[in-house]
Amino acid sequence: MAHFYRPTWAHIDLDAIGYNINQIRKTIPKHTSIMAVVKANGYGHGAVQVAKKALESGANKLAVALLEEALVLRDSGITAPILVFGRVAPADVHIATQNNITLTFFQKEWLEAVALHPSETPLEVHMKWDTGMGRVGVRTEEELTAILEALQKAKNIKLKGIYTHFATADEAACDHFNEQNSRFQQLKALFEKKWSSPVVYHTGNSAASSRYPEKMYDGIRFGIAMYGLYPSQTTKVEHPIDLKPAFSLHSRLIHVKKVEKGATISYGATYEAKTDEWIGTIPIGYADGWLRKLQGIDVLVNGKRMPIVGRICMDQTMIRLDQHYPIDTKVTLIGRQGREEISMDDVATWLDTINYEIPCIISDRVPRVYDSEYKS
Repeated sequence: MAHFYRPTWAHIDLDAIGYNINQIRKTIPKHTSIMAVVKANGYGHGAVQVAKKALESGANKLAVALLEEALVLRDSGITAPILVFGRVAPADVHIATQNNITLTFFQKEWLEAVALHPSETPLEVHMKWDTGMGRVGVRTEEELTAILEALQKAKNIKLKGIYTHFATADEAACDHFNEQNSRFQQLKALFEKKWSSPVVYHTGNSAASSRYPEKMYDGIRFGIAMYGLYPSQTTKVEHPIDLKPAFSLHSRLIHVKKVEKGATISYGATYEAKTDEWIGTIPIGYADGWLRKLQGIDVLVNGKRMPIVGRICMDQTMIRLDQHYPIDTKVTLIGRQGREEISMDDVATWLDTINYEIPCIISDRVPRVYDSEYKS
């Protein structure tokens, strides 16, 4: 177990990762493979640890956003197939071939640049189609035709897969989803007229794969739901699969004091005690990703809700207690104590953002502690 000296940590429940993969496995067709998305350091949970648990639990492949992220997985001894979503410069493609990493492409010019530097080991690629996300990808039949002609000439590049990303699969209205799906099928029909080698198709993110499992192709990309978070309020209410959150955030009281009525707390004196009050300090702040805008939100102490008071500092946060508590009393910022819970969605709602963002912004200063290491 890695030792840390400040009593602030995130507990990552790897068994929850396994549970969530099992839930989607029971939902999608048997032939559909699961690609575990572990980009952004596993959405802040720890890419290597999550990847190993995901593969152990039934995922077949991994996906990341950056070549650097793929190399971290390879350096940890992971040999499973890895797909990089983001564009990798042609000059760096040899790194991918040396490490058996599959790249995403969507430009004819990129193919031509890579083909100028053939390697002994062919580069495996997946082609991204933009069917309505508007981010990156092949948009028109003319683009697709030109790319396929370039691929025919690029003997050192092997097309292994094709995918798209749904922009609104987590919303109640399904019109845009259906439009994207229709556009994908149109491009697929053209592609199969011009290309004979087999490829795998994957269109499903967490929302699409759980809500429309019968519309998935050869594989799904299991991201936010793998971590136990629903992609949207719509999917949370619909509850197409049961999920268990894997991330919780904790600290401990390092100071407790009683202040008199009228005493002020923290920078700017924005909080003034209305009566004599107990105030506790915990060692976590905005440098840890516990942002200043969280002033006023509740945390859990002894299974009860207590509010953050005063401005959150870079390294410390103050909370109003209902009584005196001993130093080292556990404080839960995200997670459950007894019958009370502060969920990732609660924090996201307070910050007017989405739950995806919350574990990603908890900085590396906060150690991640895994099941076998965890002591409450």
